[in-house]
Amino acid sequence: MFTAAAESFLRQAREIQEEELRRFAARVSALLQGPEPGPEAVDGLQRLHLTVAATKYPRKLDGKFVELLQTMLCSPKSPEQIQVLCAAILREMSPCNHLILSCDEIQDTKLLSLVCSVLLAQENKGEVAAVGQRVVKVLERRLPEGQSARFLLPVLANVISLSPASLTEEQTNAVSKKLADWLRYASIQQGMAQPSGGFFSSPRTKQPAPVTEVDGTVATDFFTVLSVAQHYTQDQWLNVQTFSMLRNWLLCYGGKDLNTLNPDDKAGMDRSVTSMVPTAPRAGRLLPPRERLRDKAFEYCQRLIEQSNRRPLKKDDGDLQKACLIEAVTIMDIICKQDSSYVCRAVSFLKILHSRICGDATYARALLPIAQFFLNHSNLAAVDSDAVYKHLFTDIPAQLFHNPSLAFEFVQFCKDNSQLFTDSFSIFRQSFPNLFKFLAWNSPSLISEFVDLLPSLLDAGTATEIFHLLLDLPCLTAALDIQLRAAALPASEKAGGDPAGKPATCLEAFRHPLYKSMFQYLLRTTNSSFAYSLVPLRQLLGSLAGSPRVVQCAETVPVLLELFFKVVAEFADGSLINQLVVLLLQRSDQLYEIPAFKEDVYRVLGSQLAVLCRLRPALLVELSTEILEFSGAVSNIQSKEAIFTHMAWAIGEYLSVSYDKRCTVEQITRFFETLEAVLFEVTQLRPQASTPSCAPCAISVLMATLTKLAARSQDLIPRVSMFLSKMRTFLQSPAVTSVYCEEDLEEILIRATELMNLLKMPSVAQFVFTPPLASTRFQREVNDSLPLALRMVTQFLEPAPGSMPV
Repeated sequence: MFTAAAESFLRQAREIQEEELRRFAARVSALLQGPEPGPEAVDGLQRLHLTVAATKYPRKLDGKFVELLQTMLCSPKSPEQIQVLCAAILREMSPCNHLILSCDEIQDTKLLSLVCSVLLAQENKGEVAAVGQRVVKVLERRLPEGQSARFLLPVLANVISLSPASLTEEQTNAVSKKLADWLRYASIQQGMAQPSGGFFSSPRTKQPAPVTEVDGTVATDFFTVLSVAQHYTQDQWLNVQTFSMLRNWLLCYGGKDLNTLNPDDKAGMDRSVTSMVPTAPRAGRLLPPRERLRDKAFEYCQRLIEQSNRRPLKKDDGDLQKACLIEAVTIMDIICKQDSSYVCRAVSFLKILHSRICGDATYARALLPIAQFFLNHSNLAAVDSDAVYKHLFTDIPAQLFHNPSLAFEFVQFCKDNSQLFTDSFSIFRQSFPNLFKFLAWNSPSLISEFVDLLPSLLDAGTATEIFHLLLDLPCLTAALDIQLRAAALPASEKAGGDPAGKPATCLEAFRHPLYKSMFQYLLRTTNSSFAYSLVPLRQLLGSLAGSPRVVQCAETVPVLLELFFKVVAEFADGSLINQLVVLLLQRSDQLYEIPAFKEDVYRVLGSQLAVLCRLRPALLVELSTEILEFSGAVSNIQSKEAIFTHMAWAIGEYLSVSYDKRCTVEQITRFFETLEAVLFEVTQLRPQASTPSCAPCAISVLMATLTKLAARSQDLIPRVSMFLSKMRTFLQSPAVTSVYCEEDLEEILIRATELMNLLKMPSVAQFVFTPPLASTRFQREVNDSLPLALRMVTQFLEPAPGSMPV
């Protein structure tokens, strides 16, 4: 009912907004059809554009108004601002039913760019192909005076993004020729300022100044995106735009085989330009258009890398330097994939670059494409790139885990190359403690990436240490917080306090001898051959348990724990499974004190403990000492109910000679007596006893487990039968009825009665509860539907009133 009312309200609100939009469009229409649309019309279009852009539901405007927008867009009399706004509104309305625009006959490149942007927004493959054909056709010919190709390159970039196949090989060859020229042969003189026409404007024409480098020195090499000028020429703008779309162009068209150029085609020849960049081995050769573009692109990237070594005069230029450096290395990688003859040149160049920037944290993002290049090509070039990976995995996560954009790119890089890393480089898996720092600090944004990455980090050698690390992940977050705060302290406050005294704060403890080694272990950069006890450190960092960052990190642990056990189950042998079970029971007492975190972890550990027991039932015999110690502690059934319940269930399910010949009657009796004592303790009614705090599910599981064990060692049947017979008294006591709901009480009593009835027929109980080595279909079905079997026995032993015994 509420949903229907809400939908009705929203529909009415939408109708009102649509009516207001139509009325406003009508006023704008009147302004546009005036003698000379002026500022008022511009203001109306701006407001209409904002309204249409902010509307979530499909925009409905009158068809005649849409036609008017198209007319104003294409009219040579319309001011440029009005044309731009009309195009923006039409794009926001896409897909538009009343569109009659066509780019076929438009000669003006600026108008063609606006019309094409509207057509591309329709996301129609036919329109995309038509736009691509038209733009390439215009770019192929010599443009009239006053027209510029710079307005069309963004359109071309959109075309290849939406539909690369819309261009033919002949067309891509033609464009590649243009792109190569724009990249390499832009003017190295600054553009001229447009005359203001003022009183003091000089009639004389000044000689154009040369462009400069980012450090202010005069450029002596060819123009690039890092060249600096007060005013830029048209070909310089084309140079910048070409570089911005170069990566996608090479990915789409750079790797295809091409026919060689006609020897008489002099257009493919390079012009003679002196360059500081090392001369390409292809100099003087006639190259096919796309190979020639690769060659010019490679030179351009080398030039950018050389320019990145200069100290910029402005901070913005420094940021641009780093961005261009990253793009240049990425493009070089693409070129080397398409033509391996470039690899040797690139390797020597990038090794020098890596040596130069690896010590500068501001260039950390640039190290990723360099590492990617060596991953792709180091074998071909026969170079040792271990130092590149060692620095990347050792230093960067430890120093820059708090940089969110770098964290995402780094983890994405690891995920994309995980197979290559695991096959060839041990440093990847060895560095998992460092990688988890990214997750500990940026957990909400990186959880999905780590779900993909975790399986590649796991093997028999790392499983147990990663298990510890996952459980300590919130503690790691707190430790990283302390590390950052300690690093930010003034030098005068960084000196350690009294080594003999107890630190008063976490910051003091960070350098205190009592805790220093614990912090160092938790913040280690590579895996360790031994586990360090962190109990005192967890207690120390308890003050940060309520930190939002720590709490967010804790919420990711259960998801990763479930994945951890799922992956480990695929390769774990008996020894590893036994190790994990022992660690699971031990670590259940050693978790960071966040109540919700502990409850979620107990839930996951309990369910996964049952899975491990199913995979290896023999562990119940092999680890009997550890399991009996855990199962015999009454406190565990209260504080770790999920783990205890699954442990008790697994004992009843798998402690049998059917699963392990080493399982003796004496062992079954030991387990029985241990669990019997626990159940007795939690169901014992004493004068002034405290209210029972054991979950009804745990009581039911304990009763079932004791019954199963008694069925396998029938001397125990009288003891469990007597115990079950007393459950009614326990369940009727005021202390119990005040805690458990009526449904829980009834369920426990029914289960106790069913189990007791089954034990009255020991042979049947043994058949039902003892898993056979080669089970029959009937036995499998009984085990799969045990409650049904119990009820059948109960009905047999307790016939309904008035019925005749058979």
